[in-house]
Amino acid sequence: MKISVTMLSSYLYCSRKLFLEKVLKLREPLKDSLVLGTVRHEIYDKINSGEEALVSLITDKDHLKELYKKSYLQKTREVIIKNKANITKVKLDLSGVFQKTWPYMEREAVERAENIRKFIEKNNLYGKELWEKLTPKIISELRVSSDSLDLRGIVDRIEVYEEEYVPIEMKTGKAPREGTWEGHRIQTAAYALLLEEKFDTKIKEAFVQYLDINEKRHITINPFMKEEIIELVKKVQELLVKTYLPAYCGSEAKCTKCGLRDKCYDEETLQKLMKEEQKTSKQNI
Repeated sequence: MKISVTMLSSYLYCSRKLFLEKVLKLREPLKDSLVLGTVRHEIYDKINSGEEALVSLITDKDHLKELYKKSYLQKTREVIIKNKANITKVKLDLSGVFQKTWPYMEREAVERAENIRKFIEKNNLYGKELWEKLTPKIISELRVSSDSLDLRGIVDRIEVYEEEYVPIEMKTGKAPREGTWEGHRIQTAAYALLLEEKFDTKIKEAFVQYLDINEKRHITINPFMKEEIIELVKKVQELLVKTYLPAYCGSEAKCTKCGLRDKCYDEETLQKLMKEEQKTSKQNI
């Protein structure tokens, strides 16, 4: 049974919630944080997928910041308008979402433009030749899958340096004082393993980028991570075929902000759903 990489971090966060979502098919109400995250991911994907055309038009290095900011601004607006229905559904407005999102994109535009400027100064290349030689190139929202690992997922961002691939997971919300949250570390390492298989190369490092504090936290990829992830995949697979409800996570902080809290504590309803699920499973055998 192939599972998604995000299930690994979800399992570590709260296995009971993962069970309610994947086995009993319960869904959290759409939240503003989820909508904002989706908007940011779509903007990054639109930006990175269109960069070849943008770089190929560069003929001088003096106005790169303006060029990149203009391009990123246009794509930010397009994606926000595209997501209008979900934005209004969570009682946000388009201008408010723009104000929350644009600072990230503007910062990204300035940093990327500076990277391009330095590369031009070092190599004296422009236009299509600049794009062909440019490093790092950026791939975003790449779908990866592995039969041997029983995993599939979508990598947020990959920086490509000639033959070296560096996966980067982009996260909003509170960051730990140092390092990364455990679920983020596992998720990023799993993507590194998937990329190793896809590109037949060794991934030496990865990063979790905490957008709210503009920090990249480094993760060294080592052989022990594969064993750790394989074991975690087995645990998730076992969870998904359980015939009983997993225990509560025991964290009041997690429960307080969980959109499934009321349903999670409604044992009577959950038991009914369990019986229905078991009945359906038997019919499908």
